[in-house]
Amino acid sequence: MQKITPFLWFDGQVEEAINFYTSVFKNSKIKDVRNHPDERPGQKGKVFTATFELEGVEFMILDGGPYYKIESPAISFFVKCKDQAEVDELWDKLEEEGTPMQCGWITDKYGVSWQIIPDALGKCLGGADPAGAQRAMQAMMKMVKIDVAALEAAYYDK
Repeated sequence: MQKITPFLWFDGQVEEAINFYTSVFKNSKIKDVRNHPDERPGQKGKVFTATFELEGVEFMILDGGPYYKIESPAISFFVKCKDQAEVDELWDKLEEEGTPMQCGWITDKYGVSWQIIPDALGKCLGGADPAGAQRAMQAMMKMVKIDVAALEAAYYDK
């Protein structure tokens, strides 16, 4: 059982969002969907809350109205990617109507921030060669989407 569950507040677009997120991540599923209560004017038949799973992590989502907004990358979802192909695949999907940011961060079309990070980044930044790690850090700071080949070239000084 997952003890802590990310909870997303939306103003409308809940059904669209869960369909989007479950299409981005291969290992995903919609677990539970509940519609607005009939007494909420103009909301009948629209999704009110839902639970979905992305890569083994359960999320909850709520159509809570315009009271709160997802507006800051201060909270983001860190996605570990095995290689450049996985980085590219996720990045391309999240970039659709999203906003790429520096160092592998991207804000999707709903304002949710993601870090799309290849395993190679940790290996280069935490490698045994401090000078190589510094070169890799300098290379990463110039990147938007993380480029594994460029990171490794910087680390190994190629």
